[in-house]
Order: sequence, then structure tokens, then C-alpha cells
Amino acid sequence: MIIGLVTEIKNNEHRVGLTPGGVGELVRHGHQVLVEKNAGMGSGFEDRQYSEAGATVLADKKALFDQADLIVKVKEPLESEYDYFCPGQALYTYLHLSPNLSLTRMLLEKRITGIAYETVQLNNGQLPLLAPMSEIAGRMSVQIGASLLQKYNGGMGILLGGVPGVANGEVVIIGGGVVGTNAAKMAIGLGARVTVLDVSKSRLVYLDDIFSGRIRTLICNEYNVTEAVRQADLLIGAVLIPGANAPKIVRESVVRTMKKGSVIVDVAIDQGGSIETIDRITTHDQPSYEKHGVVHYSVANIPGAVPRTSTFALESATLPYLVQIANKGVRKALLEDASLLKGLNTYAGKITCQPVAVSHGLEYTDSESLLQAEH
Repeated sequence: MIIGLVTEIKNNEHRVGLTPGGVGELVRHGHQVLVEKNAGMGSGFEDRQYSEAGATVLADKKALFDQADLIVKVKEPLESEYDYFCPGQALYTYLHLSPNLSLTRMLLEKRITGIAYETVQLNNGQLPLLAPMSEIAGRMSVQIGASLLQKYNGGMGILLGGVPGVANGEVVIIGGGVVGTNAAKMAIGLGARVTVLDVSKSRLVYLDDIFSGRIRTLICNEYNVTEAVRQADLLIGAVLIPGANAPKIVRESVVRTMKKGSVIVDVAIDQGGSIETIDRITTHDQPSYEKHGVVHYSVANIPGAVPRTSTFALESATLPYLVQIANKGVRKALLEDASLLKGLNTYAGKITCQPVAVSHGLEYTDSESLLQAEH
């Protein structure tokens, strides 16, 4: 298989889909890898390292797309990249299609096989290709929030850990999954008071157990959300429904009750955001804005700020699946791995991820039936 690795062009996105080590693994399996010039520079990898690993480095992006059977990326393609895609090509990346109708339409029109990292799912419900970035985003959400709480960044001037004789800051986390758990770890480490809300009682029992009572846990309902958010110095949105738009858990009326200079970091912005006042995607260049006296942060590629760590963490999860795809071919790899099959969002001009179809009001086609019918 010919695999193309391209440079990310999203604002301040310095991650890359493969390290030279990952390229070397694919080459050892007999595959050809084309790498766009300077693709790895943001993560500290030079073209020379890719060449030494067996890749062909190309300066011409169009030539790379024209030759590749499968494109490997980190973030979803932007509109300026749509024309590069060839009909029938495969794409392996984060797609986040539910809030993105234009990208969904492009994938359908060009009959792209779109395999989304964020919907690959194990039998136990875990999302193995999303988890590494969720861990990083969760940890960074507290780091970012702590910085924004500083007065010169627009915050009220609170130190989350407090000092002896002064109350600690209050961190409220909506969602107790991978993002929320890692946010809680960081917030506890800084000495903050931490409240985690989740709809699952069993998840809250688990969190109470692993944190040995150092956090407060609440069932996520309207009353508890309203009361907890009102007290928050830092509110973190960490809600995820795989493949679907994030539900709006915190209403604008509740945000209006927050303290002036408090901070919201919505990690769910990739899927549309879980806070009603998060009404735009921001960038690392201009990461925050103020609304109702509250600082809002809604950058869609948080882990891109630490690309070296993020790239290694991401590849450790995505590479084994990529080797399967390359060795077996896309169709066979999908049919033989139920977890990978759940990552298939578009195929042969059809939407094969039900939450994406529902979000856009388009027809859904069962992925396994579609692939079986081709044989």
C-alpha cells in the first residue's frame, strides 16, 4: 500500500500522524510511505529522519495525494485541502464529522473511506485512539484554566491551590471519562477543591474509589449542575458521546450566575461543545474570549500545543491499526476487526456512523452490510 503522510495546516497544529519510527515499521512490512516536506518539523522530526526510515519526501502536496492509497493525518481536513483528495481514497485521522457538514459532504461526494480515530471502539466501550489525546487534553485543561485565572489573562486572580489560611480554588468538571479523570488528577495535584459530575453512578463510584475521597462526586442533573457551576472558579466541559454532537449540559442562564473572572475550558468543542455559551471555536493564537464576565476557552486542538508528547502518544495507539489496514487492505481489515469497523464513518458515498447521519439528517448505512455486499 502507498501511504501518504501530510503536514497539518490547522492553526498552530504541530502534531504529525507518524514519527520516523512509525514510518520505518510500515516500510518493514513492505509498504511505501510518502511524506510531505517538513511534515514532522513541528514535532521535532526532520525530513532526513523520515528518509533514513525509508520514506520518500515530497515537496509537492498534490503529487503526494495523487499517488497515495491512504492519507494519514491528525486533524480533520480543512476546506483548502478538499481538492487534493482523489475519489475512492482512504483517510485515517480524527474527523469529528457531526458538527461539520461541509467535510461530511466532501467525503461522500468523493467516496472517501473515512476512518475516524475518535469512533474506533473496543467491546468494553473504550475509545483507544481517542484516549491518548483525551488524557493530554484533560491534563492541559487544568493547566490552561489555571493560567487564565491569572488577572493579566482576564481571570479573577485566583491561585487554584491557595495558600495556608486562604481558600483553595474550586474546579468543577462535567464528565467523568478519560478527560475528566485526567483533569481531576491535575486539579488535585495543584491543591484545588474538585467536583466531578457524571450521569453514571458506577463511574462516580469508580472515581471516588481511585481518588480516595479527595473529590466530590455528583450525579449530573440540572439541579446539581446549576449549583456546582455557580461555585466554580474553573469549569471544565469533558462530555463525550462517541461520534455525536456533545449535549449542551450547561445553559447560558447558568453561566450568567458564575463569578466574574471565572474560567470555562470546554474540551468537548471538537464535537460542538457542552457549554451553551461556547459559541465559537478559538485558536491557539486567540484562545479565549469573555462572555457574561466569564473567560471562555474553546480551542479544538488542545494537544497540538504539546506536539512532541502528543505525536508519540497518538502513534502508539494508531499505528497497530494502520499496520493492519496496510497489510490486509482497507476492506478486509475493517471486516476482521469489529473495533476498527466502528471507526468507519464514510464509505463508497455512504454514511456508516449513525450519530453522524442523525446530526446531519442524512441516511445511515450499516457498515458491515455495505462491505459484505461488495464481495
